[in-house]
Amino acid sequence: MKDTKTTYTLNVIARWFVGLVFLFSSFVKGVDPLGTTFKIEEYFAAWSGSVLSFQWLVPMSTVLSMALITCEFLVGVLLITNSFRRISAWLLIAMMAFFTCSTALDAFSSTYGINDCGCFGDAVKLTPFQTFMKNVILDIPAIYILLTCDLRRKRRTERDTIIASAAILAMVLFGLHNINNEPCIDFRAWKVGNRMINTDNSDVQAESFTTYKNKQTGETAEFSATQLMERYSTEPDFDDNWEWVSSRVVDPNEIHADGFSMLDADGNDYSVDIISSPDTTIIATIHHLDKVNEKGLAALHATYDYANSHNFYFVVLTAALPEDVDAFKDANNLADLEWYFADDKAIETMLRSNPGFIMLQDGVVLGKWHYKNIEKMVK
Repeated sequence: MKDTKTTYTLNVIARWFVGLVFLFSSFVKGVDPLGTTFKIEEYFAAWSGSVLSFQWLVPMSTVLSMALITCEFLVGVLLITNSFRRISAWLLIAMMAFFTCSTALDAFSSTYGINDCGCFGDAVKLTPFQTFMKNVILDIPAIYILLTCDLRRKRRTERDTIIASAAILAMVLFGLHNINNEPCIDFRAWKVGNRMINTDNSDVQAESFTTYKNKQTGETAEFSATQLMERYSTEPDFDDNWEWVSSRVVDPNEIHADGFSMLDADGNDYSVDIISSPDTTIIATIHHLDKVNEKGLAALHATYDYANSHNFYFVVLTAALPEDVDAFKDANNLADLEWYFADDKAIETMLRSNPGFIMLQDGVVLGKWHYKNIEKMVK
């Protein structure tokens, strides 16, 4: 492409635009690399079929997560600093080709069932189609960057090497810190300070809302149950003029976390009672019972002793089977603990640590701790 002031200016704009998107995307994933690990495992399960399986890669998911995040951060830094222009342009094209193809499968195929690709971690949630369109939009400047990567290119190997090395080191250290601790910035529902249930609304009943579309004007309107009854009573031809679109229920007594439950061995859900309790409650979360190490066990015992000494309510929430829990309790002298069961995804959303510990009172999250940092709670 001809080297003119306009083409070079557009190259700068394109590099900064894509570079900033890549930096933001890598940062919000670097805050929580294990979240990306779980998403990669979800993709491996979705892509595995009767002929081809990716399950053998699952043990490497965390390494792949860190590699993806670091590469994305590196490309963002290289684009903005105008370093290794040809290499960064080809890396960008390769990543965008992969992202665009994989999100196209999510957007246009019901086979995989991936509702969120995790491209912006838990910070920004996009539908599969929104994610695909985002990648299509980024493809345009990415192609332009590749076509203009040789404009006014200077060899600055020493400078570029220092920048690339610093970017890789910074993200690796940042990611490892967040793997070995709870994420330094929490974008999830169970963030410290969040109220997980409205304890002041125990007498308020759930309310349903229905959205209808006017067949003549195309206007959409949402009606509460009371409003809908009034419309039916005043408009005998309401059904002729309006068609149903969707419904939703607002329950003020519902926990503000999708799919969350705390089931006992008989299948009874005690989540509302435990989360809304006025007493200080500590929940130990274990999403993979077979991956609890010795330090995790020690933290479990120490936290239980701490809770008893302060008259706190202490329970364990796990995704394991009841028979596996019984064997685990017998093997590790944990028979006195009160155990509940939940989906592993719901537990992983609460805490990444295995085990992890969360303290609540009146539905409010007071604190969260990785098992490696439990001394910060029990000191």
